[in-house]
Amino acid sequence: EQWGVREQVAKGFTPDGFWREGSVLYHFYALEALTGFALSRGVLCAMERRARPTVEELLQNARRVAVLEDVQNPTNVGAIFRSAAALGMDAVLLTPACSNPLYRRAIRVSMGTVFQIPWTYIPKELTDWPAHLRSFGFKTAAMALTDDSVSIDDPHLLAEEKLAVVLGTEGDGLA
Repeated sequence: EQWGVREQVAKGFTPDGFWREGSVLYHFYALEALTGFALSRGVLCAMERRARPTVEELLQNARRVAVLEDVQNPTNVGAIFRSAAALGMDAVLLTPACSNPLYRRAIRVSMGTVFQIPWTYIPKELTDWPAHLRSFGFKTAAMALTDDSVSIDDPHLLAEEKLAVVLGTEGDGLA
């Protein structure tokens, strides 16, 4: 509305776009053709991605880390990122089979927290990633629904200097 988009569309606005206050506006159909999606609000953003940090860079100063093991549903990945942000996690590590946190659905469900919490994939070559976490001083806690499970706010867990909370795949759980 602010830039008269409706008036431009009514005049036969072309996919060539126009500049206004540093933004390029395109006809909704051009955006749909570019993205392959019907964009209900007609907004498209392109950004340059930073190189992902290494596992070692993320673990160096972290105290609380979430580790996603083969979580394949983008909705679940987004929900876990949102929960990780709420729990004050310093980083998220993903095994190679995890869904991409930058997938559209994951971003939406995460409410943008995939852009706030540092994250990276664990390289395929790092097969014993639990030992790698321990080499950085982390203790691991597995998320599981068992009779002897403890609460996430258990004093013993809270007392750990460095804690990695591991969440398993939707079907089989933790390996």
